[in-house]
Amino acid sequence: MYYVIIGEDRANSLEKRLQTRPQHVERLQMLKDQGRLLLAGPFPAIDSPDPGPAGFTGSIIIAEFDSLASAQQWADADPYLAAGVYRRVTVRPFKKTLP
Repeated sequence: MYYVIIGEDRANSLEKRLQTRPQHVERLQMLKDQGRLLLAGPFPAIDSPDPGPAGFTGSIIIAEFDSLASAQQWADADPYLAAGVYRRVTVRPFKKTLP
């Protein structure tokens, strides 16, 4: 089943986000390589694909896991959470309907 993982950034977390991004993306790439990643990406803080110093307000990941507990465990190990980029992470079941 798919699960949506929403990470909400702390204020002024852009520098930590940029420093930690390689480790974060590496874990996402592993999900992709396993065929389990539906989509992933950040929420720009302003209406721009490159928000520059405005940074981001969080991220969304939708991926396949065996259970809500395993999705939560994966989310709890995210480098952004460990580095203090995320202030909160929410994990919920997700049912893909379209496309």
